[in-house]
Amino acid sequence: MPLEIIAEQYPKPIKLPSGFHCELRPLEVADEIAFHDFFLAVPMQERMFVKHRVSQPEVLHEWCQNCELARNLPLLTCRYGQIVGDATLHQQLGGWKRHIGRVSVLVHPQYRGRGLAKALVSEMIDIARHFGLEKVEAEFIGEQETAIKMFGMLGFTTLARLPDYVKDMQAIPHDYVLMGLDLKTDEEYAGMG
Repeated sequence: MPLEIIAEQYPKPIKLPSGFHCELRPLEVADEIAFHDFFLAVPMQERMFVKHRVSQPEVLHEWCQNCELARNLPLLTCRYGQIVGDATLHQQLGGWKRHIGRVSVLVHPQYRGRGLAKALVSEMIDIARHFGLEKVEAEFIGEQETAIKMFGMLGFTTLARLPDYVKDMQAIPHDYVLMGLDLKTDEEYAGMG
């Protein structure tokens, strides 16, 4: 799916089974302050597990000003002008992992438990299929049990669990969990047998 088609599809409304309404759209240059506010609303103990120092405005400035949507496609969920969720599809445009996307997701603490993370990840899986990716993966630390369970409900399986393999921003070691999902569709299996 070319990026032009992505641009044509968004913004689009989302209505969750819980009755929650929001809008889904790609990250824009003008989102810098609202994106920073979104990350600051995430508790410090959770922010320590984000790979980048998202509490630093210059990090988000770089993301918003130089967003390469072909490599990193961030989709935001917004409600009344506030960013309430973020999911990103990360891709290698060449090399030995060019057929694999990586999905990350984060939801504002006040909007959790409504199915928003599940809806965001499902959207990213659909986009990954349209981009022609064959697999998607997601990375976690062992303590992210709720997220691991939710990804499992979407069909992801644990590919690896390495004890004390990664360190958070405070240099404390944690288990590393890699989950993956094969994107082969039922149509690809039709007629095989």
